[in-house]
Amino acid sequence: MPEKSHRPRPASYAQGLPDGRVRCLLCPHECVLKDGARGLCQVRENRGGTLWALSWGRVAALGLDPIEKKPLYQFLPGTLSLSYATVGCNLHCTFCQNAHLSRGEPEGVAHQWLEPAQLAAAAQAHGAATIAHTYSEPVVYFEYALEVARAGQALGIPSVLVSNGHINPAPLRELAPLFAAANLDLKAGSEAVHRKLTGASLAPILASLETLVALGVWVEATTLLVPGFNDSDAELTAVATRLASIDPRIPWHLSRFFPAHRLLDLKPGPLARLAEAVQIGKAAGLQQVYTGNCGAQSQADTTCASCGLVLLERRGFQLVANRLLQGRCPRCSEILPGVFDSAPPKA
Repeated sequence: MPEKSHRPRPASYAQGLPDGRVRCLLCPHECVLKDGARGLCQVRENRGGTLWALSWGRVAALGLDPIEKKPLYQFLPGTLSLSYATVGCNLHCTFCQNAHLSRGEPEGVAHQWLEPAQLAAAAQAHGAATIAHTYSEPVVYFEYALEVARAGQALGIPSVLVSNGHINPAPLRELAPLFAAANLDLKAGSEAVHRKLTGASLAPILASLETLVALGVWVEATTLLVPGFNDSDAELTAVATRLASIDPRIPWHLSRFFPAHRLLDLKPGPLARLAEAVQIGKAAGLQQVYTGNCGAQSQADTTCASCGLVLLERRGFQLVANRLLQGRCPRCSEILPGVFDSAPPKA
């Protein structure tokens, strides 16, 4: 493969400053970088007064996943999604499940070079209904994600975003029209706990969620319950209440914690706490609350909010029954919010 293919691409959302410094305007950190310095994400670098996207085209993870694994439960259920990532992340989560990707540097992690059109063609060849930008943090490989999404859209394959949502408003508004669905992590209900877990503010992430909903992107949210940090009644109620205030139809995924990264000394999250969190979500007015990472005890079925009939039945990430009739409950005709056909997103 020609070496020139592996050269980085100029980065978007950059402001030149005196003395050759550059301010990155992609995410709320807005890192100011001297010549040769990289941002907190480790994949955007100032070279001679120009900001470069180092991870462009360097695909470090690639897989064919059920859409439910993203997790997206009310978006094209039962379909497959070609899922990929480069390295890098703009949060420093103490519990990161993919630290080898999120904290890796482009040069130090094994990867394959893929043009956007190659990724889109691979999705088509494998019968994937979507392309998922996932595993690490798509925000920090913004330029590549845009091109991959456009390449998929040209083939009629929509993209889905799995993200922490820590992005500035302007780039998010550029990104959103190319994505049909998103799952955003809400890692805490308060600023203090969110900063302790991630090193960043919660406010921009809530703003991103509101923006995506307002722009018509189908949105689901995930919270990993970290024992002793964000699993109190107060934290969970704050998350659930905020989600319900934006739109009670947003599905909330509650994920069980297992020791990882810098929290190896904690025990796995108790299953009973997840069950209690489900009730907190429903009490706040959320229509659909799921639990995951619990094996056979996961609550993965989608039920009718009106009559309680199981509409989408799952075992793990596998859809085993779909009882919807044109997006409605067959018993009471209640509409299930979500996306249940494969029409591509609007341009």
